[in-house]
Amino acid sequence: MTPSALLNFERTHPHHNGTKEETIRTELGVTPARYYVLLGRAARSLDGIAADPITARRVRERRRVRAVV
Repeated sequence: MTPSALLNFERTHPHHNGTKEETIRTELGVTPARYYVLLGRAARSLDGIAADPITARRVRERRRVRAVV
């Protein structure tokens, strides 16, 4: 999975819910926990930022806000 593919998936499935978890398993073939680890790395990578800067920033901001709370 490339950073671009992960960020594209996140852009098309922005809300976390039960159906997103099932879609992660079926379409990406990973657990939701693994997906979020990979998504965080993609959002911080230069390739990810170049591929989709808006989604990458949104993912980084969401992680930062959760870390503060």
